[in-house]
Amino acid sequence: MRITREFDVHQVTFLPRLFPVNVYLIEEEQGLTLIDTGMPFSLKGILETAASLGKPITTIILTHAHADHVGALDGLKDALPDAEVCISSRDAKLLTGDTSLLPHEPQTPVRGSVPKGIRTQPDRLLEDGDQIGSLVAIASPGHTPGHMAFMDTRSRVLIVGDAYQVRGGLAVSGRVRPLFPFPALATWNREAALASGKRLAELEPSVLAVGHGRMLRQPAAAMRAAVADAQQRLQPAGGQR
Repeated sequence: MRITREFDVHQVTFLPRLFPVNVYLIEEEQGLTLIDTGMPFSLKGILETAASLGKPITTIILTHAHADHVGALDGLKDALPDAEVCISSRDAKLLTGDTSLLPHEPQTPVRGSVPKGIRTQPDRLLEDGDQIGSLVAIASPGHTPGHMAFMDTRSRVLIVGDAYQVRGGLAVSGRVRPLFPFPALATWNREAALASGKRLAELEPSVLAVGHGRMLRQPAAAMRAAVADAQQRLQPAGGQR
């Protein structure tokens, strides 16, 4: 396990050398907000890191409902029954294992490890622009239909889940990086992911914090380059591949 800090954001990385899976603890005045819960074995490390910071976890936010982001959710809710669990209203459906698409959505199949048997029900369903403590929710569909990113309004650290990846090379979700292809292979719709990647790049964050890979300082130019690369790769396909 590896712990890295930027401003009030603590990145906790499990399996950092083999298959890095990140969760984030954001310090608020009275407590901690946890973004994503990693794999089931992440439970102990999350609780120990929170204890070392001397504040309780009061809120649990999920960027999206893939198994490597919600794996320790039930264990955390059992340990922290008063913690508020938040997820986008769209991916709340995916959290139940329901992969069906809404009529207005691109009818490309949902990919990736959709969880089965999650007991925890969200306490709050999020929409674009909602405020959760110091964080603002930013709809970023593409990797999943209801994927969300979150910006810390104090420092402009942007936690993007799998809307971008850094492991194997910076890329927008859906753009395969051969050294770490898994986020791309688990992406629902590349056109939507590209649009979300562009929106997030335009926010010009101070730090980019992803689901897989290290945090990246002053990432705006690199994010724009990743968007241009994804756009170039997508154009010859003439649509979803």
